[in-house]
Amino acid sequence: MKLDDIPTPALLLDLDRAERNIAAMAERGRRLGVGLRPHIKTHKCLELAELQRAAGASGITVSTLYEAAVFARHGFRDITWAFPVIPGRLDEARALCEETGPELELGLVVDHEESLAAVERAGVPFKVWLKVDCGYHRAGVDPAKRASLELAARIASSPVVRFAGILSHSGQAYSARRPSELARIAERERRIMVEFAARLEEAGVGVRAISVGSTPAMSRVRRLDGVTEARPGNYVFYDYTQRVLGACSLGACALTVLATVVSSQPGNRHCVVDAGALALSKDPGPERARPRAMGRIFADYQSNRLDSSRYLVSLSQEHGIVRGRFPVGTRVRILPNHACLTVACFDEYYVVRGDRVVDRWRIWRGR
Repeated sequence: MKLDDIPTPALLLDLDRAERNIAAMAERGRRLGVGLRPHIKTHKCLELAELQRAAGASGITVSTLYEAAVFARHGFRDITWAFPVIPGRLDEARALCEETGPELELGLVVDHEESLAAVERAGVPFKVWLKVDCGYHRAGVDPAKRASLELAARIASSPVVRFAGILSHSGQAYSARRPSELARIAERERRIMVEFAARLEEAGVGVRAISVGSTPAMSRVRRLDGVTEARPGNYVFYDYTQRVLGACSLGACALTVLATVVSSQPGNRHCVVDAGALALSKDPGPERARPRAMGRIFADYQSNRLDSSRYLVSLSQEHGIVRGRFPVGTRVRILPNHACLTVACFDEYYVVRGDRVVDRWRIWRGR
């Protein structure tokens, strides 16, 4: 099958680029002296996770219990569910451990005493990470507060669970104005986590692991002294947001949506493609992107050239409105703002090398 044979809208995975991205981040982790625990919420794909594991990934990170179950049932045994634990789902987590057996290392995340108490009531010796707020201010304990030390001590002394270490997410990197700011955010995350670990050690709480990460921070961080692992996810594909942030080149962007122009009325300054919000999501991308677009269109994908005058300006459920016109029937390759959300809109990848489809891989996107 060639690209021209694919029904649209379709999700294209450029395997050559994804393989290079996986190898490059694995090497970057080795140079920085940390293990990689890639966040598979980005791709939700067994085949891509196997490529990451073959490149040396120390385990995987998931966002949902569904993802944890799918990957555990397919042979992945070291999994961190990097989401504040949902008390009402702990029976399912316990059942998954019972089904899979003692070789499954399922890590959970807490940032509150009530969450820890719920995990203890489940009666399973889960690995438990303490979530630390390193500046994103979405979730996690304040490392400067005494209560955070006390919660860590509670986890470490629990007769039920095992204290895995401390974990953070530098989501604030997505608001960086320039690449040098990414490096500063990454260093601040590293410093906050290492200093908090030192305070815990002084208080008698041993910290076995320090886990950090986001793709933009990992792309620019200069050193990770004291950190044991990083959890980037988006790097397997990258996207327009990562390009604007300075985390990657256009040549690294491995995920595109193939769409067809379905309406182009004479006299209009726009046309319509068959890729709307249910193919591209409604992530508006970074504020400093110029132009602001709901998706950029490649003028030539192989030479990494974006169309400077035609791009998506609005999305409804199945319609995408393009500023500028193409003839009806034209097929366009769209670079999404947010690869992770785009993947979650599709059931499968068309895996391509050049203009040749070499496989189709399932996306495990259940809840």
